[in-house]
Amino acid sequence: MAVLHRALFTWFNMLIFLILLVLRLDQKISWNWFLVFVPMYLYDNILLIYIVFNMISHCKNGRINNLQREIWYMMAVILKLCAQILICLKLEAPHWSLPAKAVLAPFWLLLPILAVEVFIHLIHQSRY
Repeated sequence: MAVLHRALFTWFNMLIFLILLVLRLDQKISWNWFLVFVPMYLYDNILLIYIVFNMISHCKNGRINNLQREIWYMMAVILKLCAQILICLKLEAPHWSLPAKAVLAPFWLLLPILAVEVFIHLIHQSRY
């Protein structure tokens, strides 16, 4: 799939998610929060499938050194997916009284690691 198609699919998915989110927050619809997050779950699952296929192609071609980056991408998507599920659980079942620290823990793990990854990538790119 071309980069343009991937970007358009990402923007379209985000648009649908934001429309559903605004409708739910304005109480125009009373859907389950898990239904509101379906576009995000769909996008994350497609992204995970794409990463798995990239990992398989790297293994077939013998490029095992790039496999570490693919595993990192997979862990980042899984952490994002876990955070989305925890947010939905917090919003859908308030009687469970999940603390905000527990709900946002995957994001708090992901954000510093992403910042370090971007910083290392920028330094590595500036050398060449």
